[in-house]
Amino acid sequence: MARLRIPRLDVAAVVAEGTTSRVLDRAVGHLSASAPPDGDGNVVLAAHRDTFFRPLAEIVPGDELILETPAGRHVYAVEWMRVVDPADLTVTRDAGYPALTLITCYPFQLVGNAPRRYVVRARRTHRAATAHPRRLRGER
Repeated sequence: MARLRIPRLDVAAVVAEGTTSRVLDRAVGHLSASAPPDGDGNVVLAAHRDTFFRPLAEIVPGDELILETPAGRHVYAVEWMRVVDPADLTVTRDAGYPALTLITCYPFQLVGNAPRRYVVRARRTHRAATAHPRRLRGER
């Protein structure tokens, strides 16, 4: 459904619908209750801390996040990072502006079940429509 890139951290991952174990074992998952990747609300993505989102330990405000969809390219800038309890779902609510929220388990180096969640919030800075929509896996 999309591709997430974080250039400074050399992250490139496919985004799939849902956050089941099956999805998160293979891709970054889109929280179905959040805005769609082409939407103007809060797009919420989750991934395991020991796979696609391990580099989030090094993210800083201002880092660029790029969400590529068949309809276009959405560029976001990181505003803040926060550690929350797993039951705290306030970070998944509408932000009042086009946002991208990344969620993973915390702490990063812990072996086993993590007691907290690491949240990255970014604000959309640019949206470019694709002139000729193409498949995310390449043109055919």
